[in-house]
Amino acid sequence: MSKPIPIPRIEPVEIMQPGTSSCQGCGHGIIARNAMKTFGNDTCFISVPGCIWITIQRSIPLYWTGTSFQGGAALLRGITNALEQKGNTHTNVVAFVGDGGTADIGMQGLSAAAERNENFFWLCADNHAYMNTGGQRSGATPKFAATTTTPVGKASRGKKTWSKNLPFIFAAHHVPYIGTASVGNVPDMVGKIEFAKDIYGFKFLQVQSPCPTGWGFDPSQTVKVAKLMTDTGLWPLYEVVDGEFHLNYKPKELKPVSEALKPQRRFRHLTDDEIGQYQEMASSRWDELLKLDGKSLPI
Repeated sequence: MSKPIPIPRIEPVEIMQPGTSSCQGCGHGIIARNAMKTFGNDTCFISVPGCIWITIQRSIPLYWTGTSFQGGAALLRGITNALEQKGNTHTNVVAFVGDGGTADIGMQGLSAAAERNENFFWLCADNHAYMNTGGQRSGATPKFAATTTTPVGKASRGKKTWSKNLPFIFAAHHVPYIGTASVGNVPDMVGKIEFAKDIYGFKFLQVQSPCPTGWGFDPSQTVKVAKLMTDTGLWPLYEVVDGEFHLNYKPKELKPVSEALKPQRRFRHLTDDEIGQYQEMASSRWDELLKLDGKSLPI
């Protein structure tokens, strides 16, 4: 399969209705509105408890349903199986799930679905913690981030470990499509959904969605914060299509990671040494991704 080209096209017909229960400045509305328009009306959406559920539950006129934290992949499989039994091969089956329902509580069922190459699209709206229940850390929470379960004090410097590399975890299942995206680059996100939605099999897109409440920044700065995360290399935008890696966004020169970290309250305690650890991680990972660009992943 050839390298996809992002298509900055969004259907003019709105699917998501006005009104949301999200916090001011939440990036999930940007994700849901643009993703729904790209998937179109012939789509069945599901969700599990979390901020993305709150975002769409009162705003979507299409068929959608919800389930338990751990049951997202199982519900999707039931829906796709029912559609297949009816001979329906055209309806999109899509999950809007947060990082908690993806990286942690939903991982077992989702991994099994990926290994079986189940035919659905899993969109992870990633705000780096369980923000709907108070901001507890998840497997997607970055290192040193302050959360309600990884506080900063004399005995703690925030979360002790780096976040899970979810795209590469699912790429190791040898599925047809994996991608990352950001609310700071909507055309890239839309293009990836447009390209991948008609691929048969397991599709996974992890979209970073900055959280003003949990990350600690002015709600008017959501898109700016998201762009800084990509411009510093802390959130690279890429795809893995049939095992082949493609880096979609390549700044001529990465900005220092401090430009992305310092505006966020959850990182305000970082020392110069800890910022240096972030810089080393981002720079070394960026070099590795540049080497992988256009090549098959060695997994």
